[in-house]
Amino acid sequence: MQSSLIGKIEKAHRYAEQRERIKFSDFAVSFAGENNTHATSYREGQWHCSCSFFAKWGLCSHTMALQKILVGMLPEEALSPEIAEKLGIA
Repeated sequence: MQSSLIGKIEKAHRYAEQRERIKFSDFAVSFAGENNTHATSYREGQWHCSCSFFAKWGLCSHTMALQKILVGMLPEEALSPEIAEKLGIA
């Protein structure tokens, strides 16, 4: 293996351990819920989910789970302080 590639692999390992380097701005995922799979995304500073609970409340277990998983990698506006406290990520 070329030494330049070995250096890049080592750097990738360091970056992977430093999650604070990563900030998501937009992304979309397929979230397998208990009953259905939902299209869940964060775009232009707003959460979106195809589940019926989100349509009524503007948040849901799918978006909250992603907020917990991606803690430290989302912009501040992606997480409301009250939800962060309830999820134990404040």
